[in-house]
Amino acid sequence: MSIRISRSAALVGALGVSVALAGCSATAGAGDAELGTAENPVQLGVVGAAEPYWGVYEEAVEAEGIQLDIVDFTDYNQPNPATSEGELDINQFQHIIYLANYNVQAGDDLQPIGSTATYPIGLYSSQYDDIEQIPDGGEVIVPNDDTNQARGLLVLQAAGLIALENGGSPYSTVDDVIEAESRVTVSAVDAAITATSLPDVAAAVINNDFLTDAGIDPADALAQDDPTDPAAQPYINIFATTAENADDEVLNRLVEIFQTNEEVQAGALESSGGTGVFVQTPKDELVASLEAVQEALQAQ
Repeated sequence: MSIRISRSAALVGALGVSVALAGCSATAGAGDAELGTAENPVQLGVVGAAEPYWGVYEEAVEAEGIQLDIVDFTDYNQPNPATSEGELDINQFQHIIYLANYNVQAGDDLQPIGSTATYPIGLYSSQYDDIEQIPDGGEVIVPNDDTNQARGLLVLQAAGLIALENGGSPYSTVDDVIEAESRVTVSAVDAAITATSLPDVAAAVINNDFLTDAGIDPADALAQDDPTDPAAQPYINIFATTAENADDEVLNRLVEIFQTNEEVQAGALESSGGTGVFVQTPKDELVASLEAVQEALQAQ
């Protein structure tokens, strides 16, 4: 079994700074060794490797003779640049819209090679048990990253708490909130502090990644989006790699193992509090969805 890099060791600087991977990159020192061998193990970047199902996944991969190092990150901004720079071979932490935003902003061309699941994003409160109890003028917070901010705002609009310019879109920001038509005020904060900020606000839209650590039951969501809606396809979570590695057999086999191993799926479902909806969307559909979102972003 490989040795995981701790969360603290994975924490590095901002976007574009090289990520330390135990002193080596995904290819450094590997020579001509085939990817997935002991001399050149696959470097897979994730956010939240402490979740037990990643250990199960690692065992399932290595049982098939593929050597794997799972590299843990605490910041969503880190895995994509590390993949682009060759410090990771592949990552799994984001949905299509997040990848599209990264590619457009960084001028990059990372590609989805497989789907995992969609996870509804929910609105939570430590003070109120129902949407109607949230007072007029109360403060509600949403994640401040481009994609989850818009998704959170759409949840608030669907719940009747706010109104958005032009009905809202996957690219809405807090600046699009129509104050005169909204019941609450909205602020955008770092996703990592949405859960810990609950005592100080009326409610918060919180990513699933932060619910378990905060002791929040996903079933307690006051409102959430619908992951089965066809419009939610851009929120499918994916495995992503560079365009030149998109057809690599070893990397694509990693996707197949995740999608078909029942123990891995059960663990991932448990980790999501039972909220995950697993999908096996064809690669070409994922790529088409990515391209459509990127075109929309570039047209803005």
